Amino acid sequence: MKTYTFDEVKDELIGKVGTSERDLFEYELQMDLIGKAIKRTRQERNLTQEELGKLIGVQKAHISRLEKNTGNVTMDTLLRVFTALKAKVRLQVELPSVNVNLGYEKKLHTTGGLAKAGV
Repeated sequence: MKTYTFDEVKDELIGKVGTSERDLFEYELQMDLIGKAIKRTRQERNLTQEELGKLIGVQKAHISRLEKNTGNVTMDTLLRVFTALKAKVRLQVELPSVNVNLGYEKKLHTTGGLAKAGV
């Protein structure tokens, strides 16, 4: 019986690295992991979806979709969620001729009872 490595199985079932099918799979997987991490951290901070939504200015349903990876999310919304959860964010962008590493940390300040993110 022939055995296969995990990478060989992924290449066969999902597509080889660099193909559009594999890129989509990897993107969806990353977004799913981010959603699960947001949910776990929100719960550890004893926040409801509604409370987190109020902190960043969105509806509870938006937080639910984010945690379940069932809707589009903007970078701005993700950064506001991470700020509200007191997360440190590092962003790495690699282009053919450019490599950018950004550390991103926003402080949360409140105005009139609602929290707003600011640099």
